[in-house]
Amino acid sequence: MPNQNSNRYKMSLERLEELKAELNYLETDRAKEVSEQIKEARSFGDLSENSEYDEAKTEQGRLYSKIAEYKDLIEHAEIVDNVDHNLPRDAITLGSRVDVQDMDDNFEETYEIVGSQEANPREGRISDDSPVGKGLIGHRAGEEVTIEAPSGAVHIHILSVDNT
Repeated sequence: MPNQNSNRYKMSLERLEELKAELNYLETDRAKEVSEQIKEARSFGDLSENSEYDEAKTEQGRLYSKIAEYKDLIEHAEIVDNVDHNLPRDAITLGSRVDVQDMDDNFEETYEIVGSQEANPREGRISDDSPVGKGLIGHRAGEEVTIEAPSGAVHIHILSVDNT
């Protein structure tokens, strides 16, 4: 979903190209597959008691929903580069790789700050709209930051910032 203050979806050019390729697949190959499933199910006779037909129509609904979602993402994509020109070059910005240490439990973690469409916390890719992402933006290596997260305050020491 887009930010509350914007109807744009931040993403890299690579992510936009992935979405376009997936949309093309859904509109061509996958649509043909689902159409064939419906055609085959219709050949089984009475549609009122035809579970194969019901399943194929449900799949068609999911497909149309996914196509609409991808079209919206593509139409409202905001391509972002890795540099916020309003911040110092060594500050954390969208695209930064950041090594941090949680000062409460001494745990170290590496994050990449990305747009919401590319976020995957399990892979260390956090959204610039997330509490931690927002809290890190603009800070530099060596700084200590307290971030208000849903689970409570998080105290972070920024070990390094890579903006390459």
